[in-house]
Amino acid sequence: MSDKPPFLLGLAHLIDSFNANFGKACAWLTLFLVLGTAIVVILRYGFGIGATALQEAVLYGHALVFMGAAAWVLQRNGHVRVDIFYQAFSPRRKALVDSLGTLLFLLPVCLFLGWASWDYVSNSWATLEGSSESGGLKFVYLQKSIILVLVISLVLQGISDLIKFANILSGRLPAVEVTHG
Repeated sequence: MSDKPPFLLGLAHLIDSFNANFGKACAWLTLFLVLGTAIVVILRYGFGIGATALQEAVLYGHALVFMGAAAWVLQRNGHVRVDIFYQAFSPRRKALVDSLGTLLFLLPVCLFLGWASWDYVSNSWATLEGSSESGGLKFVYLQKSIILVLVISLVLQGISDLIKFANILSGRLPAVEVTHG
């Protein structure tokens, strides 16, 4: 037996672990977003004080929550799907459908998004772009970089999933039912 499948499955496990830990950290960030939003509202409407930096921090946090946790949600099969036929498929057929979806849709869309956003992000880094608002945060370039975090984490999760799907299809892994969410 070749040592490639264990290596590749180990790589898939490493990617899964990273995306799960990063996704969980992003999920916990929602607690701080609720608190930050409440503070902004109390300051604004209770005391008439604007908190531009805090408002922008909440905005950055929202971007990180949604884009940072996307790969974890993909890993957990939690994205919305219309599975009229899929739900009746065997686990092996689901692995085939998911492989095709990853190869034909996920990876090309991620590569396009990375290509289309590269100049947008790199130009922001070149100027160390800051907020255009008075009192705003000085690191808009970091917020824009979250787009590339999304792309990289989704591509890595797609690779991990392809490794697992290939092992299911070849019989190296048992074809188990994947639960949604």
